[in-house]
Amino acid sequence: MEILQAETAVHGRGQLARAAGGKVMTRVQLINRLSMLTAPQQLGTALGILAEYAGASAYLLARCDIIQDPGLDFVVSSNWPFDLVRVIAGVISNDYARSTEFEKCMALLQPNFTLFPDHVELPSTVSRQYCTLNFSVGRTRLALMLIYSDGFILSADRLRDVGLMTAYIRSFAEAALQRSDRDCDLTEREIECLYWIAEGKTSDEIAVILGISRNTINNYITSVMRKTATKTRSEAIAFAVRNNLV
Repeated sequence: MEILQAETAVHGRGQLARAAGGKVMTRVQLINRLSMLTAPQQLGTALGILAEYAGASAYLLARCDIIQDPGLDFVVSSNWPFDLVRVIAGVISNDYARSTEFEKCMALLQPNFTLFPDHVELPSTVSRQYCTLNFSVGRTRLALMLIYSDGFILSADRLRDVGLMTAYIRSFAEAALQRSDRDCDLTEREIECLYWIAEGKTSDEIAVILGISRNTINNYITSVMRKTATKTRSEAIAFAVRNNLV
């Protein structure tokens, strides 16, 4: 479906996201609002702001890699009505399964509009179309789905902004969670030792690099292997790689 600019469309004018003072939210205002949301648990709030910027009334962020698994574990964050999420889960799973790898790659950051099935009951003010933006964070593919008001024409430029910023916020949240999990298990010094072991350095060489004794280095390495339940340095390196520690 052709995507028109809401800023210049008759039906879209006046329906765009409003910032304080009743003005349309600018990209700078959007970035300033998002910059204050740095904690992973604030992802939902950030997505709400992005949906507002796009002119959407509700958002659903889904993980595409597990979208075909039973249940609703694929939902990362959403303020869609729960019944609607449950009904649409099978639809988006089937659509994703039918897509080729080429189509999935070409769909990245390209707004796509899909009709809700006829049997789905929606409020009279809500459009029967929802908009999907696909993007990747590392090796994980995600989809942001937006519901909007009937008659509203979404802006292609704003949707692209939303897709890019959603990817950034999600990657930032994942990195913060990884740091948090990592810090609970291993100290920064232990992780440094792991890094240099992965680089092929001996205990003597690491001791010179870090400016501490060889015995201290060995104690750190012993602690790493105890915490990671590994028996050799090679196993410790493999553990570190699997868990993005180095």
